Amino acid sequence: MATTAEPRKGFADELRDAVTPRAFLLVVAVLLLQLGFITSYVGALHQPKPHELSIAVVAPPETAPKLVGALDAVPNDAVRASTAPDAATAESLIKDQKIYAAWVVDPTGTEDRLLVAEARGPAASTAAETIVTKLAASQHRTVVVDDVIPLASGDAKGLSSFYLVVGWCVGGYLVASILGISAGSRPANTGRALIRLGTLALYSVAAGLGGALITGPILDALPGSIAALTCIGALVVFSVGAVTMAMECLFGVVGIGLAVLVFVVLGNPSAGGVYPAPMLPAFWRAIGEWIPNGAGTSATRSIAYLDSTHLLGPIMVLLVWAVIGVAVTFAAVARKPRLGRPVPSGT
Repeated sequence: MATTAEPRKGFADELRDAVTPRAFLLVVAVLLLQLGFITSYVGALHQPKPHELSIAVVAPPETAPKLVGALDAVPNDAVRASTAPDAATAESLIKDQKIYAAWVVDPTGTEDRLLVAEARGPAASTAAETIVTKLAASQHRTVVVDDVIPLASGDAKGLSSFYLVVGWCVGGYLVASILGISAGSRPANTGRALIRLGTLALYSVAAGLGGALITGPILDALPGSIAALTCIGALVVFSVGAVTMAMECLFGVVGIGLAVLVFVVLGNPSAGGVYPAPMLPAFWRAIGEWIPNGAGTSATRSIAYLDSTHLLGPIMVLLVWAVIGVAVTFAAVARKPRLGRPVPSGT
């Protein structure tokens, strides 16, 4: 018996079948995310300029105001100048992360010292050296740079803490994405949400410890307490993973893209790893410390080089992200539970 051949589809019909409206929108979203990535990284890092770079002046009372005024007069608000009573105090201010550099004037000669901390960011130290050397030359003086917090021998560019945190962040949103893709973006009930978050917590501890061991005793890239670095790492991974999980609960697969937007497109260039905050443009400088990437980088660098000073702020930022992620996940599950497939009768 002859069969009637199905009419051949035209290109437009094939196109509609191959690329659904939902797929088209997702492709457009990926394009926008890609362009955002380029814009954010190039915008933040292509032309670093100092902004309110904190430099203290240590000089006799009759000289200090003139030098402070000269620093404040550097164009584009490049410097935020202050005074310190002596070199020891200035060095303490640097180690306590209150200032980036100190110009210590020799009242008996023409050769001054510039105290810097490479561990707080080589780019900031270089900017301070450039500014102070130029001003000193205008006063017929010279400057010798004294690095009071040098980088570890295995951390030549000062980027190890940043890349460690980047790895932790990548692990956080990837493991949350995998859990969502493998078993549904939204957990079926509160119990399963708790299991996912528990799995994320165990993974976070393992990732924190692994990262601390690799950058510490294995590669000898970062000094500092393994236990402290592990705790920060676990908190970074969990906070990023929990927020990614929450975004998946709210937006499905689109939530993964939103996580990439926050933690990769915005978080990495603003984290203060490649350039510290005073060297970044205004937008990235404003958001950096409030995203887990920046908070984690600050905390890791503090543990490694700065005697764990000013850890409370970054830890609170990470805790807030973690709490928000957990709360939104549970709220999404409770508000709109995912319906399972009906169970056939007789089974």
